[in-house]
Amino acid sequence: MTVPMSNLTHARETLRLGLPLIGSSLALMALHVTDTVMLGWYGVLPLAAVVLGASSFFIVYVLGSGFAKAVMPMVAAALAQGDEAQVRRDTRMGIWLSIAYGVLVLPIFLWLGPILLALGQRPEVAAIAEDYTRIAGLGMAPVLIVTVLQSYLSALHRADVVLWVTLASVGLKIVVNWALIFGNWGFPELGVQGAALGTVATQVLSLILLALYAGLRAELRRFHLFQRFWRPDWQALRQVFNLGMPIGLTGLAEGGLFQASALMMGWIGTVELAAHGIAIEATALTFMLHVGLSSAATIRIARFVGQGDRQSVRQAALAGILLSVLVALASVAAFLIWTGPLVGLFLDMENPESAAILSYGIKLLTVAALFQLADGMQVMALSLLRGIRDTRVPMLLAVVSYWLVGIPCSYVLAFPLGYGGVGLWLGLVVGLFCAAGCLLWRFWRLAR
Repeated sequence: MTVPMSNLTHARETLRLGLPLIGSSLALMALHVTDTVMLGWYGVLPLAAVVLGASSFFIVYVLGSGFAKAVMPMVAAALAQGDEAQVRRDTRMGIWLSIAYGVLVLPIFLWLGPILLALGQRPEVAAIAEDYTRIAGLGMAPVLIVTVLQSYLSALHRADVVLWVTLASVGLKIVVNWALIFGNWGFPELGVQGAALGTVATQVLSLILLALYAGLRAELRRFHLFQRFWRPDWQALRQVFNLGMPIGLTGLAEGGLFQASALMMGWIGTVELAAHGIAIEATALTFMLHVGLSSAATIRIARFVGQGDRQSVRQAALAGILLSVLVALASVAAFLIWTGPLVGLFLDMENPESAAILSYGIKLLTVAALFQLADGMQVMALSLLRGIRDTRVPMLLAVVSYWLVGIPCSYVLAFPLGYGGVGLWLGLVVGLFCAAGCLLWRFWRLAR
């Protein structure tokens, strides 16, 4: 019989599991920042092209990552039931789907140029972006397999390993970028192609390290993860697909929301768009805290579902929500107290346009304080529902909130009502609060 835990113990356990996951999320963001900073040093045109190429890669990745994210609650539940064979089956089929998806989408990256031209991008930018994705696209299958293995190990409470491997990848990324982008240490100067090679090298290193750990670690050998890997398991494959596809589509809808907001901000002006980009980067940093906590909540809730302990499901959910609220409130305070310095970190104040960007960025970051609570709550709510394997209806609720509430509100507040960029951000806040409210209501209804 399972001994009931106090609410404080639930909070402690969520934090214990969540802190390494937060660290991994921040390290993943560092990989993105590394390319942005180094290509910014290299040139404006290469930076613009890689921003386009990397954004395209990310959109495709988000859809495919749903299979990897589905593995996390499935493994946690199977482990709680003592079904080691099911742990292996779910993880292995997650890898199968990731490989198939990576191969299927490869043509997008090989011929991205015509797609970008059709979307109105400049020919020189589209050509360089295609140079980047023709190499970076080869890393789609490896990075998706890495995400599966991260979910697998996190569900087994091995999140610290995921953190250390991610940090090692950041180190490799910096070294390879320095050598291949700029042609240092006798290597050829490859520019954006060097950045792409650095991305693929990082993904392959992460794959090798995680696979070796998962396959050779003494305590994990009992799962026989790679034993007879070629054997299909159609039932498990269908289960991973059915749970994972709605997760991927939800992530795609959310990513599209922010792409649409950037497009609308571009209609307002270049200064406003630059300030928007800074505000997004700042909020993305704090968002990683919620991502780590929500992943921990998913694992713990799935575990209690596997044990049939509904009281602990509710307690673990409450602990995750309260921790997310505390993080959001701390972020709100930081954004309101240090608004100017935070925006200034991203600017060269000697640039004549920086003063205008700083002024507008301060306004947006003030609104972003509200954004913190809304975004944190909706990602936590989605993760709670994943823990109980509910993804289809949450996908619909999220899409409606993002696209039928958030985007129209942003447009109306920004343009017909004349509030500009501030109104656009307030509309996003409305959409995210709508998603959070609907999703939390659904979770508590199902968890009763």
